Amino acid sequence: MSTGQGSAGNVIAAICSFFIPGLGQLVQGRLLMALVQFVLAAVLWVILLGWVIHLWSILDAALFKPRG
Repeated sequence: MSTGQGSAGNVIAAICSFFIPGLGQLVQGRLLMALVQFVLAAVLWVILLGWVIHLWSILDAALFKPRG
């Protein structure tokens, strides 16, 4: 999968995160960030603020730049 901002891989990851927060990060191989975003979204949806984490997850997946 291509890497870097605007790459096809990041677009696919952002689409995945649109449906399930953290799924895009999981597709990118970032297990810890995927888990953090999934759990935060689940907890915050209880008080109707999960959309904040949901948007963060989408943007994080779309704008991710691997180090190195």
